[in-house]
Amino acid sequence: MTAFLLIAALMIAAALAFVLVPLLRHSRTATTSADFARRLRALDEARAAGVIDADEYARKHAAIGAPSASHESTSPRSRAAFAAILAVALLLPASALLIYRLVGAPQALDPANLAAAPPAEQAAAMEEAITGLAAKLKQQPDDAQGWALLARAYQATNRMDLALDAFKQAHEHAKDDADITVEYAQALALAAPDHRIRGEPRTLLEAALKIDPKNQRGLWLLGISDYQDEKYDSAIATWKTLQPLLAPDSEVARSVRNEIAEAEARRDGRGPPVPEEAPETVAAANPGASNTASPMSAPSAASGDASNDAAQATTTAPRLTVKVSLDPKLKDQLDPNATLFVFARAASGPPMPLAIQRLKAAQLPITVTLDDSMSMMPAMTLSKFPQVVVGARVSKSGNAMPKSGDLQTLSSSVASSRSEPIALQIDQVVP
Repeated sequence: MTAFLLIAALMIAAALAFVLVPLLRHSRTATTSADFARRLRALDEARAAGVIDADEYARKHAAIGAPSASHESTSPRSRAAFAAILAVALLLPASALLIYRLVGAPQALDPANLAAAPPAEQAAAMEEAITGLAAKLKQQPDDAQGWALLARAYQATNRMDLALDAFKQAHEHAKDDADITVEYAQALALAAPDHRIRGEPRTLLEAALKIDPKNQRGLWLLGISDYQDEKYDSAIATWKTLQPLLAPDSEVARSVRNEIAEAEARRDGRGPPVPEEAPETVAAANPGASNTASPMSAPSAASGDASNDAAQATTTAPRLTVKVSLDPKLKDQLDPNATLFVFARAASGPPMPLAIQRLKAAQLPITVTLDDSMSMMPAMTLSKFPQVVVGARVSKSGNAMPKSGDLQTLSSSVASSRSEPIALQIDQVVP
């Protein structure tokens, strides 16, 4: 909102400059004319009184110069110019704000208003914005930032194929933009069947980090790429390069510390470490505990009883039970040999699944369990996100990314700690 107001103020100032500068020049001209008239009257009076002769009068008249307007209109014109300047300076900004209030949508600048809107209105507004942006990009296909914005909108609405195409367009028009390159690499990795960051996605990340060695998302994903290939030392080194760039108390920094600990444990052949929890999570689990951490507040860790820690972590880890069925009206469209994906993704966050199961469509109806062991990336697990969306998709292509003609359903946001079964009925066809 602040950025918008600043830009709006600059635009109004520019508009005022176009209008006021000519008026100010006119005002200065009018003032010069008034001064000429005053000096000419004095010169005429001196000649009439015999103070100067004709030759001296001619010389002084020539020295004064010629006026830019007639004597009689000088003073009124000066006053008119001043009035015009004052009117424009006051009325132009006021009228711009009034018109924006009448035909614009200032309430759309407030995220709280969007969050408060009903889901149907949010979806309609998003679709309208996507349609408008797509139409604009047909007229201006070299707008890299516009393509990137469209790609993010497609991601938010779960249209991953279209998002990938839009990111490709953005990258083609801005190959020196590290952020766009990293987002394109991530989209390519998500499109791969195994979601691994290899080949072109890896090459793109390395190129982006040459442009911007401190690109946080690039460093994070490059570390994940090394982790996926069991190059734990490289992953640790990359993530340690990322650490100083993050706020120490942020959720991202906490995730990086956890992944470094996990990579060190795997490298050394040790059991999984106890993940570092967010302060609010610890406080919720221990209502009587002090807000200040103390070595005495973790007796199991002090005693070195790692098995107890691991057992406790296993007990508290999320396990979502999902019951999936097919809407009878789609029975004729179901291919029993198609692939059934049941997954959970963050309600607010990256689009990649936090946990996923791959099954056969012929197994419907079916009950499955989603947990941290089904994560495709070490940092993207159910435990890391308090709210998730659970979905089921029948894919004819066998690709986890939705394609036109797939059958699917998505839940509303649910707690990742939920113990009650989640019932899903596949009742939609991907357009």
